[in-house]
Amino acid sequence: MTEKRTVLVVAAHPDDEVLGCGATMARLAAEGHAVHVLILADGESSRIRSDDRSAADLVVQRNAAASEANRILGTASVTVHQLPDNQLDSVPLLDVVRLIEATVSRCKPDTVFTHHAGDVNVDHRVVHEAVLAACRPLPGHPVRSLYFFEVPSSTEWRPPGSAAAFVPNLFVDVGATLGRKLEALGAYRAELREFPHPRSLQAVEALSRWRGATAGVSAAEAFVVGRQVI
Repeated sequence: MTEKRTVLVVAAHPDDEVLGCGATMARLAAEGHAVHVLILADGESSRIRSDDRSAADLVVQRNAAASEANRILGTASVTVHQLPDNQLDSVPLLDVVRLIEATVSRCKPDTVFTHHAGDVNVDHRVVHEAVLAACRPLPGHPVRSLYFFEVPSSTEWRPPGSAAAFVPNLFVDVGATLGRKLEALGAYRAELREFPHPRSLQAVEALSRWRGATAGVSAAEAFVVGRQVI
């Protein structure tokens, strides 16, 4: 990208934005593009805990982690809504669409990154559909490019043939910013797991190295192009 762009990342939960395109966000921010993040669900309220921490306390901690992670990546803004975790299919789709439309109206992004349609997680799939509705290509709409990212422990867990497969056709060279992504994931340390879980730092780095190797660079993040107007 040569001219300055305005980018919006729409994610279901705090940490999806970093897992899906954190190194790309860091690269774009470093290049002077304005990167905004919209997160729709709280990421905590569906979980059953064995300790005495309340869901409200955990949501506060998760929001603080989102702020720290996005500070590390250099994003211009991060907005976290409190829709119910793993229950976005219980929320009227129009309500989700309107939250996205409001952010699009405020930020006027020309580029949007969001979830792939084939993810296992229902919230990811709802967000994908809501973004498509909010960013439909009406004349004068600001969004010109729409890209779908993969989220480790969700996208690759969808069995073949049960939904659209993630077959990337856009690779962003993130050799210079992969370290920033891994640092940002450290802010979400409560969401990380031990290797060989796909949401471990080692597995996230391995995926980036593999995506890079398939494109002839040291590290990459991979996307499916939903729409691109040039």
